[in-house]
Amino acid sequence: MIRELGRLRGELRKNEPMSRHTSWRAGGPARRYYRPADLEDLALFLSLLDEAEPVYWTGLGSNLLVRDGGWHGTVIATHGALGRLEHRGGGRVHAGAGVACAKLARRCGRWGLGGADFFAGIPGTVGGALAMNAGAFGGETWDCVEAVEVIDRHGSRQRRAAGEYRTGYRQVRGPQPDSLEREWFVAAELRFDRRADGDAGTRIRDLLARRSASQPTGLASCGSVFRNPPGEHAARLIDACGLKGRRIGAACVSEKHANFIINLGEARAAEIEALILDVQAEVARRFGVRLEPEVRIVGEAE
Repeated sequence: MIRELGRLRGELRKNEPMSRHTSWRAGGPARRYYRPADLEDLALFLSLLDEAEPVYWTGLGSNLLVRDGGWHGTVIATHGALGRLEHRGGGRVHAGAGVACAKLARRCGRWGLGGADFFAGIPGTVGGALAMNAGAFGGETWDCVEAVEVIDRHGSRQRRAAGEYRTGYRQVRGPQPDSLEREWFVAAELRFDRRADGDAGTRIRDLLARRSASQPTGLASCGSVFRNPPGEHAARLIDACGLKGRRIGAACVSEKHANFIINLGEARAAEIEALILDVQAEVARRFGVRLEPEVRIVGEAE
């Protein structure tokens, strides 16, 4: 790989603190952190990696907690790299994995496309939204997907139809049991209504105002920590346990929305993870319900 580094056009950093790249502002270093120049550069980089090298993909880091011991492998950053966004006629849109979901919503509004407004409420990128079927305001990502482009460990790319995937609430399963571990989303072909009713910009502002009124926006968090159990809301269960304001170190359950854990300043990843486990235990003890995290927790303990 060292001999080939000169062919790469992206940015490679070593021992990069992931606290700089997650919305929780916490976490240890990645052994390697790579932001590719484009898809061709990404393909070359992947082809140079050892088969055994652990790889993790991140966009805006809004659904991610990296433990304090860090990620002993390579993190690939898509935001600012895989940012292609095109209206391809009718209601079809091509969006790279690094496109911020909020940008996708705004651009679709300008193009006169309806049905994309909910993306404004997803605090991440298209790649992350595809990987977990992210949703907001009653909409879900895969309801809009016609096809995806994926890349594997060798840098080979292919197009897959949406029908090859099974999706559900915050869940995506690929054509094979380990598909999402062997290949990753780099772009999506999306379809929306050809004409939006009314002013899309106003609707998006209204949706974001609703979110700001009920969620601790502007503070360091990952968004919703737990999935909603069937027929229930995680926030209601946590609130009923009296856990709003519960703290471990500088990690705190939000007083504004119980399904948010905020970093009050210098919280360590271990404190945030301990608070997640504490909330799970209290809800299980009180209601017999095990809350499943939405957030991805990766890496090694310090």
